[in-house]
Amino acid sequence: MRKTNFFKYLAIAVLATFTFIFTGCPGGPKPNGPAGATDPNEVAATVNGTAIKMEEVERAIRQQAQGQESKLSQLELTQARLQVLEQLIQQEVMFQKAEAEATIPTPEEVTAAFNKMKTDSGASKEEFDKKMKEAGETEDSLRDKMKNQLAIQKLVDKISGKVEPPKDSEIEAFYNGNKEAFVKKRGVKLAAIVVDPRKTSEDDTTVDEASTNLKLKEIIDQLNQGADFATVAREKSEDPSKVRGGDFGYFGEDELKQRYPQLAAGFMDPNFQIGKIAGPLNIEGRAFIFKLQERNEKDENQTLETPGVRQQITDNLVNTRKQILSASYAAIAMNEAKIDNLLAKKVVENPNELSGARPATPAPAANSNTEANSNSAAEANANTNANANAGEKDDAKKSGDAASNTAAKPAASPKEGTEKKDDKK
Repeated sequence: MRKTNFFKYLAIAVLATFTFIFTGCPGGPKPNGPAGATDPNEVAATVNGTAIKMEEVERAIRQQAQGQESKLSQLELTQARLQVLEQLIQQEVMFQKAEAEATIPTPEEVTAAFNKMKTDSGASKEEFDKKMKEAGETEDSLRDKMKNQLAIQKLVDKISGKVEPPKDSEIEAFYNGNKEAFVKKRGVKLAAIVVDPRKTSEDDTTVDEASTNLKLKEIIDQLNQGADFATVAREKSEDPSKVRGGDFGYFGEDELKQRYPQLAAGFMDPNFQIGKIAGPLNIEGRAFIFKLQERNEKDENQTLETPGVRQQITDNLVNTRKQILSASYAAIAMNEAKIDNLLAKKVVENPNELSGARPATPAPAANSNTEANSNSAAEANANTNANANAGEKDDAKKSGDAASNTAAKPAASPKEGTEKKDDKK
């Protein structure tokens, strides 16, 4: 795993575990089968005397491989173990640094983060507990992961807090070198109120079609009587965007056409007036009431005087410099730590065990590439984020587009007024 990706990995490590829990796990802890069993109590590595057991490595592989670990050859499984262990070593190094720097979160902070994670999952308590058990986790183990993640994040914030804001001359130089990134594409800005018929929390009153329709009627009545859309969204929406008054952001026509062509045609129609409401629309099982907040008929070149551009550049420069500083800190921490990778030593001492490996379960030819690449989600994470610190200029082009083309996720054609679709559930 590349050190430049280290902090990005830390930012998603715990979330990856949580995401896995709620995207389906084929079962709890399982033996490794033909691909090569290990003793769960065997020590895989030590970091300044603290042991990392094979049990932790195997659990991470099960969670990341999502049921495909039995199809890995001994060679593939060994590679996955080494990659996952490297991540666990790096995380332990930084957690120990967090302890030394006194950035360990309080029990209250851990509880708050844990409860937010449960709420954001959208699962009921029963569903949450079931998925947690299926993933081979307990509430205590998840809290420990959350504690470690928060501690490391607070350490990163402490270290990166030394970065100063860029000078005006630096902002201007950045803009002049990346003007092509600051073009606001022809498109629309949307807000939405979302109602989910599934029970997403203990106090959720919309648990079926009837209760959903009743809530939608109440919302529509409020809007028809002149209620402020953002206020109603904050009070009634069941989407994370509620904290922003339902703001879904700005996204360009090309992206709309690619993802949701029917929706793009409706909102880009000049006859659909700014401020109009569309919906409710049934999209992926949830009901959406949209408001068209803005429409640009043509691409617009942005300048440093355009609202938000100067701040966008400032944020980009600061964040990139924070990443570089944090990655450098991590590299020093790894160099200073006393690390004994026993698993790697075992591989080197027994090289012949790696020869002649064959897949434990023959895979269909059509899926061979997919399965070959599923041996380690850790490697996938590293590859996905390989360009995280590629340079300020590349980041600028991406962030420039992201600021003006934040995509909402509707998938149906809007209609003026508040008439319900026949197929709405």
